[in-house]
Amino acid sequence: MSEPDANQSQQTERAPAGIDVNVPSVARIYDFLIGGKDNYAADREVARKLVEVVPGLETDSAAHRAILHRGVRFLVEQGVRQFVDLGSGLPTAQNTHQVAQGIAPETNVVYVDNDPIVLAHGRALLAENNRTTVITADLREPKSVLEHPDLLRLIDFDEPIGLMLLGVIHHINDDEDPAGLLRTYLDALPSGSWLFLTHFLHSGPESEKLERVMQGSHSSGRFRERDEIAAYFEGLETVDPGLVHIAMWRPEEPVDEASLTVEQRLVVGAIARKP
Repeated sequence: MSEPDANQSQQTERAPAGIDVNVPSVARIYDFLIGGKDNYAADREVARKLVEVVPGLETDSAAHRAILHRGVRFLVEQGVRQFVDLGSGLPTAQNTHQVAQGIAPETNVVYVDNDPIVLAHGRALLAENNRTTVITADLREPKSVLEHPDLLRLIDFDEPIGLMLLGVIHHINDDEDPAGLLRTYLDALPSGSWLFLTHFLHSGPESEKLERVMQGSHSSGRFRERDEIAAYFEGLETVDPGLVHIAMWRPEEPVDEASLTVEQRLVVGAIARKP
């Protein structure tokens, strides 16, 4: 995890309007962990506390990007030509639209995030891409997402949709009804659509410590039991290898589950089809 350079230390002066840089953001914490520069002191402070608990956390963050690539490629191969990426976070190399459109240029992609800085950076990135857009909305308000005019401009609810929630539902606390929110989105999807979801797994003392840091810094981040996560896929047809540690989901090279590190055991994921 690299230290911020001189320009980065001055970012507070250039923060887009409406952004309180003193409040940590999940998107910007993650951005710092994967080596990005769109983050601020409050975000870096939380990230460092997390890395103190699990020193290999940056590697795990990179693994999350890797499963995004593998999963999106799989979905495009299944014929998916439109994606809704909820809680997409800040743009990085090889985003959903770049992976999907690199295979099928006609693919439409809508990114959704509640951090205004995601909108600011996303619009710049997508200025010349008329098949991709980014909207600012809170996924905890499904109506505002599903009825957003920019989403409806690109997404046809009569055709299969790839719904992506990578590292998102675990930031919905229990009292916010994550299962109910997810069900609302799934109910809106036509038959033949797909759910691509990853989630923090309660996997030992490290996960418990990480949860305490997250809840203490930005009041979100739940490491749930495997059965709780599996329940999100009820009624769907989960493809092989099922709900597994993300390093084990269709890896490009063989992975020995017994050799997974602490950080590699923190996140599980799966892809499932809506019948």
